[in-house]
Amino acid sequence: MGVTSRYQEAWEGFWSEAPPEAGGVFWDSEPALTAGIHLALFEPHLMAPDLPMVDLGCGNGTQTRFLADRFPRVLGVDLAAAAVDHARHADPAGQAEFRQLDAADKSTAEQLHAELGDANVYMRGVLHQCEPADRQPLIDSVAALTGERGRACLVELAEAAGPVLRDLVQGAGGPPPKLAPVFAHGIAPGEVADAAVPELVRSAGLTVLAAGSLPLTTTEYRADGTRIELPSKWLVVGRAGATS
Repeated sequence: MGVTSRYQEAWEGFWSEAPPEAGGVFWDSEPALTAGIHLALFEPHLMAPDLPMVDLGCGNGTQTRFLADRFPRVLGVDLAAAAVDHARHADPAGQAEFRQLDAADKSTAEQLHAELGDANVYMRGVLHQCEPADRQPLIDSVAALTGERGRACLVELAEAAGPVLRDLVQGAGGPPPKLAPVFAHGIAPGEVADAAVPELVRSAGLTVLAAGSLPLTTTEYRADGTRIELPSKWLVVGRAGATS
């Protein structure tokens, strides 16, 4: 099926206007505070670290390049061609590969699996940024990519992030400068119930191998100078009973 054209156009518009410099986007925080923390939780559960790593929803590729320093082959994929353009321009050395891909289309994910074989997957903050009807297809695609030996690390905003975001948007000065463009392009973050993500995982035939909570760091700051952090949940998932 894939996502609606309206939704894809919204993301193309956002990334077409996004600043090229690192940290210019609300969620584009430094890898040491983002993928680096997630990787420390993910690595103990990797059955095969030598598998290709797919950064699903890679955006401008900041985290993808970090992963490319640590795995033999890393592919960043994003719905928006404009995001992929940003990622490629920010990676002149070609540390990672990037391509435009609609991950809500399971047949596309199956084609990529046919090309790569089983893969490990890193996906941060994608479910709450997609339409509710696309969430199960997206996790079904994660299952298609991981196959039998791959593992996926999923990081999503927790329910508790909802009030924090509402306070930011409804504050006296309006949304912070880096958050305002998200809403301006009609990409209002939706709340995903904490219990919904494990259920999506189970419905895709995957098992939750590890889970926990941690703050998700952004690139924006409050008036008092403290960095904005959003509550998040992380899960490591894979096929039950698979062994190396």
